[in-house]
Amino acid sequence: MHTTLVLLASIILGLIAGALTYLGGGSAPTAALAGLSSAGVSIPMLRGLIG
Repeated sequence: MHTTLVLLASIILGLIAGALTYLGGGSAPTAALAGLSSAGVSIPMLRGLIG
């Protein structure tokens, strides 16, 4: 349950970051890279917060 919650929250954060990057004038590949990197970076933080 803990892992599912952490991964789901990181996916949501990645989608938000990607969408904001795209809406801010970035291209689709730039938005995808921003979303994937923010999802990956948020996992350790979320693991510590939700743990």
